[in-house]
Amino acid sequence: MKVIALIPARLGATRFPAKLLAPLNGKSVIRRTYESVLSTGLFDAVIVVTDCDEILNEIINHGGTAVKSKREYQSGTDRIAEVAAELNADIFVNVQGDEPFVQKEPLEQLLDLFIGTDGDKIQVASLVQQLTDPGLIKDPNYVKVALDLTNNALFFSRSIIPYPRDMTIDIPLYEHIGVYAFRKEALLNFTNWPVTPLEAAEKIECLRFLEHGVSIRMAITKYMGVEIDTPADIIRAEELMEKMGLV
Repeated sequence: MKVIALIPARLGATRFPAKLLAPLNGKSVIRRTYESVLSTGLFDAVIVVTDCDEILNEIINHGGTAVKSKREYQSGTDRIAEVAAELNADIFVNVQGDEPFVQKEPLEQLLDLFIGTDGDKIQVASLVQQLTDPGLIKDPNYVKVALDLTNNALFFSRSIIPYPRDMTIDIPLYEHIGVYAFRKEALLNFTNWPVTPLEAAEKIECLRFLEHGVSIRMAITKYMGVEIDTPADIIRAEELMEKMGLV
């Protein structure tokens, strides 16, 4: 199975402009993400797909592979689809550029979904982890996911889902981790569809798949990391790096 990792990386960000070039213990966020993905050894190629020369040069000047997208896109998935259309692979993995702590084990779990008992039926897959911190549960920057009994996503939201009206029922709350895997056809279909109403309302791109009736199979993992969405996340990430002994 040929697998290519594509890392969408745009310079602009509403909550934290130029966050991918922000220093994180001496290296930029995007460089740490690229090196983390590359070090897993799971991919036939790892490519950063960016909209700007600054990120392009940041990766290339440190020995990495990067390309510049030909036009602006509404989402990272749209951006990587442009590049995927010209590549030959069985599975394309989208790792968000703000995921510097991405690790091998969760990515292996993700890829294993495509070779499991019903792997040939899966078109799109992603990762979740259990969310227990009350502050993060309420934080709209942390996307929550409700799952069905076979771990397909029922809905993604920045609100708390499911709402705990009955406090006696112990229902786990899951956080979506910004890593996706697609079969090529599903990825190209996504980019040919316009932005859907729920996607536009929540600003969560994977809702476009659900609104078009495409299931997303989720792997439950014990991922340990910090997504970089705000300047405060840089501080949290550096504290975690110190605990993990990372440089």
